Amino acid sequence: MCLESTSQECRLDSRAYLRNSMRVNTARTWHASLFAIILLAASVPGIALERQIYPAPVQAEADLAAALKVALAQHRRVILDFGGDWCTDCRVLDSYFHDSSNRPILDANFVLVHINVGHMDQNLGIAGRYQVPLNKGVPALAILNMHGKLLYSQRTGEFEAMRRMESSAVTQFLVQWKPARPAQPQR
Repeated sequence: MCLESTSQECRLDSRAYLRNSMRVNTARTWHASLFAIILLAASVPGIALERQIYPAPVQAEADLAAALKVALAQHRRVILDFGGDWCTDCRVLDSYFHDSSNRPILDANFVLVHINVGHMDQNLGIAGRYQVPLNKGVPALAILNMHGKLLYSQRTGEFEAMRRMESSAVTQFLVQWKPARPAQPQR
C-alpha cells in the first residue's frame, strides 16, 4: 500500500507488483501443466511405445494358421486381437494381457494372435470371416476354439476404450472364455 509515497512512486510499485505476480502466475501455470502431464503419463499402464506389437499385415494368415496348430496340439483357444501399433487402446490391452495377473491365464489357455489392420484397411477379410466389425473400433477381439471355429466376436467395440478400463476387465474376459478342462479321472 502506498500511503506515505507520492502517487508516481505508488504507480511504479503497482506496476512492478503486477509484473512480478504475472511471472509467478506464469511459473505456477507451467509447473501445474508439467505436473498434470507427468501424472497422466504415470496413470496409463506401462506401455512401451517403441515396441512393435502387431506384425506386418501380410503375416496375418500365416500367424493364424500357426496359432491354430499350436492350439490344437495344446488344447487351447485362439484370441485374435485386431488392431495396430498406432492405437493407444491396443497397446493398453496388450499390456493388460501381459501383466502379472493375466499372463498366467493367457499362457495356459490361449494362443494370442495380433492381426494388424493397418489404418483400418488391411486384413479386412479375416475380420469379416470372424464377424469382427472393425468400424466399431479397435482393439477388437475374436475367440476361436482349437479347431478354428468362432466362439465369440466383439460386435459393439467393447474394448475400443481400453485406456479407461482396468486390467480386471481383461481378467474377467479371459476367465469367461478359457476352455473347460476335461475332468480328471478319479482314482
